[in-house]
Amino acid sequence: MNRKLSDYLMLTLKGMGMGAADVVPGVSGGTIAFITGIYEELLNSVKNINFAVLKLLFSLRLREFNKAINGNFLVALILGIGISIFSLARIVTWLLTEHAILVWAFFFGLVLASTWIVIKDVKQWTWKVVTGFVIGTLAAFYITVATPASTPESLWFIFICGATAICAMILPGISGSFILVLLGKYFYIMDAVKSLKITVLCVFALGMAVGITSFSRFLSFALRRFHDITIAILAGFMLGSLNKVWPWKRTLETYTDSHGVTKPLTETNILPDQLLWQALILAAAGFIIVWAIDKYSKRNNNFVLNI
Repeated sequence: MNRKLSDYLMLTLKGMGMGAADVVPGVSGGTIAFITGIYEELLNSVKNINFAVLKLLFSLRLREFNKAINGNFLVALILGIGISIFSLARIVTWLLTEHAILVWAFFFGLVLASTWIVIKDVKQWTWKVVTGFVIGTLAAFYITVATPASTPESLWFIFICGATAICAMILPGISGSFILVLLGKYFYIMDAVKSLKITVLCVFALGMAVGITSFSRFLSFALRRFHDITIAILAGFMLGSLNKVWPWKRTLETYTDSHGVTKPLTETNILPDQLLWQALILAAAGFIIVWAIDKYSKRNNNFVLNI
């Protein structure tokens, strides 16, 4: 489709929203892609990357390569994601340390509203769709209560982390950052981003490239053949992930990072014990922002995606 410069600037802003979400353990960039109306186009663009298309690149047939992968769309989106990740990694990790309740409250409202919006996309509720929703909810809930693992820092494992995390990042409700927490590599990768450890970042990016090109094909097929069931499972993922973004927590175990800073390793949810009204206001703000984005995206989305 033909896009104007303003359209690409909007895509970059949406990418920045995805990147900002992906930095936070518990919030998925796929959620932002879904509510901003670019989710299916993103899947379609990524799944088109294959060996035949790569041959176009290696033979320097760049115009054909760019058209085959919807390159302008992907570049604008990746630019926004990169801007957010590299500019917000330090800020977000600081906010999660110093103002955790308020940050989690905002994202709780965001994920809750996103769940409601995704559920509305189900056209017909059957027992299979309901079952998918329940399975998605229970699976995401289990992931949020799983104990983070102690894992190696070898490059082969960093590759696996990248491939696994990116699959979660494009699933609404499943946070790639939280998968990294479970794999014991969230703060390691965040430190690599802040310190520009090129080798680690390149291996991680390679894993992401392999993971997303493989998984996007499966997800695109599922949306095409089993739309309502797939959407219900995605909505269930989002509902189940609310357990992770509950603002009030008590730390059960801690660990000390490479800089000597003590950070929480495992936590449990507790009843609100402080900053209740501030948290409610921020949760409401997150909900309203997602609602407004959904309304804006539907009003300005003038093309139909075929998957």
